[in-house]
Amino acid sequence: MPTGFCQAASLWQCDFFSRKVMTARGIRQAFVLEFLNVKTRRVILSPTTYQPNAEWIEAQAESFVDQAREEGLPVARLMRDRDGAFTQVFDDALRRRHVKVLKTQFRAPNAYVERFVQSIKQECLDHFVIFGAQHMDVLCREYLDYYHHERPHQSKDNLPLVQQNQEGLQRGENSGNLPLSQIACRQRLGGLLKHYYRKAA
Repeated sequence: MPTGFCQAASLWQCDFFSRKVMTARGIRQAFVLEFLNVKTRRVILSPTTYQPNAEWIEAQAESFVDQAREEGLPVARLMRDRDGAFTQVFDDALRRRHVKVLKTQFRAPNAYVERFVQSIKQECLDHFVIFGAQHMDVLCREYLDYYHHERPHQSKDNLPLVQQNQEGLQRGENSGNLPLSQIACRQRLGGLLKHYYRKAA
């Protein structure tokens, strides 16, 4: 197996994204920390917070490693940018779990994870007035489920990242010849996100 393939399988990138949300105290900035596996493009998201302090970010680093390994995804190295929010506490929490921390060069993009940020904002979050952290978490969970199980990915032969069921159109089927009566649509978030699939026989 090529060395690059093995390295990508255990390499992750991480970054923050944020949105302004409406709360009882007025408009606040809400933050989410994301982790993306370079090979599979699988994503793990933190809960939303208004204060991404050292204690919170340490807890998210530990939770990420545990969750990834529970799902059978190897974690050997994590690449992050030089954002001041990534303190030594964050790096130490990963190293205790035998994860090597890599830093990007100054002003260098963390391309894969930044592309996901663009996707979740343009395809989901930008379409809502968000009311608080819980609402933000609901939107992120719905989008992440769609992203993993339904959304086609060009880099993955236009297939979903995770194919859990057999009801969808499979590789090699001539979907253009299917009668409309055999096609169903699953909608999320009031119809914003749509997934078309072949009905089970």
